This record gives sequence, C-alpha cells and structure tokens, in this order.
Amino acid sequence: MHFTLRQLQVFEAVARHLSFTRAAEELHLTQPAVSMQIKQLESSVELPLLEQVGKKVYLTEPGRVLLDHSRRIADCLSSAREELNDLRGTEGGRLRVGVVSTVNYFATKLLAAFTRAYPEVQITLDVGNRREILHKLESNEPDIVLMGEPPPDIDAVAEPFMRNPLVMICAPDNPLARRRRLAPSRLDGLGFVVRESGSGTRAAMERFFDHQGVRPGRIMELTGNEAIKQAVRAGIGLAVVSAHTIELERDAGLVAIVPVTGFPLQRQWFVVRRNGKRLSLAAEAFRAFVLSHEEAVRP
Repeated sequence: MHFTLRQLQVFEAVARHLSFTRAAEELHLTQPAVSMQIKQLESSVELPLLEQVGKKVYLTEPGRVLLDHSRRIADCLSSAREELNDLRGTEGGRLRVGVVSTVNYFATKLLAAFTRAYPEVQITLDVGNRREILHKLESNEPDIVLMGEPPPDIDAVAEPFMRNPLVMICAPDNPLARRRRLAPSRLDGLGFVVRESGSGTRAAMERFFDHQGVRPGRIMELTGNEAIKQAVRAGIGLAVVSAHTIELERDAGLVAIVPVTGFPLQRQWFVVRRNGKRLSLAAEAFRAFVLSHEEAVRP
C-alpha cells in the first residue's frame, strides 16, 4: 500500500467538506484533479473511502478510519514544523489566527502592532462567524482564536484580554435617540435586526430580554455587522452590537445609541486555544502580546 501526503491532504479536505467542489476551492485545484487524487488513493488502499448518493458525498467506514489517521499525521507534521520554527526563533515562525467577524474591526490594528514588533513572523488571518471559527478551532486549524463567549463544548483554554461592551443602536432620527433613559419594558413590540443564530452578541441580547421579560416585535435576521448597521440606518429596526463595530458610524452621526437601562451589556474578548496545544514561539509571542496590549485596540 503506497500513498502520498498530498493524497491524504486532498482526502482530508473532501472528507471535511463532504464536497469535491469545496475541497477543490480550498486547495486551489480543479475538481477533476481532486477526483483523480481520491481515485488513486482508493486504488492504493484497495477500499472505497467515499460514496456519492445523489448529489451528497458520504464517508465509508474505511474512509472514517483513514480520516482519523490522516488528521493525526497532519498534526504530527504541524508539530514538526513548529518545533523546527522554534529552533529558528520567532523570526522564522508562522502564525495562524482565527477571529470572529466582530473582532475583525480591531484585529487589523492588533496585528499591525504585532508585526511592527515581530516583522518576520508570517501570519494567516481567518475571519468567519462564530460557528465557522468554532468548527476550525475544533479541527485544531488555528493556533490562536480571538472571540467573545468561549465555547462550552470544546476543550479549550480561554483568557480574557479586553472588555467588549454591547450597546443598543437606532437610526439617528429615531425618537429613542433623544431619550435620557429608557426602561427595558419600552422595548416591547419594537422591531430588531439581529445576527444569525449562534452569534454571541445575539445570545447576550436574548438573555437580557428573557431576564427583563422583553418581548420584541418583528425580528429580521441578517448575516454580518455591516448589514446590521445598514438596516439600522435605514430605520428597519434596533440592534445590539459591539461598541467596537460602530466607532466610525457613531462619530459620523450615522447611528445613535439607545440609552436603555442595563446597557451597555459588559462582555469580554478572549484569547482561545485548544487545551494541550503546543504553541510555537510565534504563537506564544502573539498570545502574550494580545494579553498585554489592550491599549492598541481600545475604542
């Protein structure tokens, strides 16, 4: 039995996405090239690894066995690269950072400050919503993740590094913007635009509403903070967002903060890594940098 690391890499991508097309996009290959690699791998192991029923791809039992070993091999190779990088110091290191989309509003400031201190470190930044970043964290892809509420069902280490105040916003011409203070009960029946299910900001808002007995009216679900802010500016509804995401709009008078009693909701940003993960010198330097440089990104 003979197969290559490249074939295992292609197989792992197809097995993870359960899609030849998405695996090809990730690996920057054509779909026929991906299919050829899988056929050659199946020919080598003399067992079917994937099966296609209709338009869906499924792992066979041999496929699940090989996937488990493929991931172990990938982890071993990653550890070898990190140890070799450590021998060269942080100057030759690589850093993989995952951030939830809200963090991206200040992540670039943080990374800019870090690269000034460590100019030779090669950085890969992966931005996604909470569900996407948690999936990558569970797969042990990033070295470090910057996010809000730590995942309760993943064995991870989370360290707080900065406060994340959540504020309620409205269009600047909304009468609520002129109130000095608004009782939570006055929110009953009002329309809101919210992030997708699974968003930490949305979860915090829903906990507040449940605790205060607030029953909002129309709920419009949108993907991404930019869409949320545009909807608020258009007068579609109110929204709860991180204060970090509205610095420009607030200063320009494009949105207003609703002075609701109990707000801002105080949350934290966290540096998260898998428990037991061996950080490279570059990743450890970034972790320490984030924990000690709140002033670089404070709004």
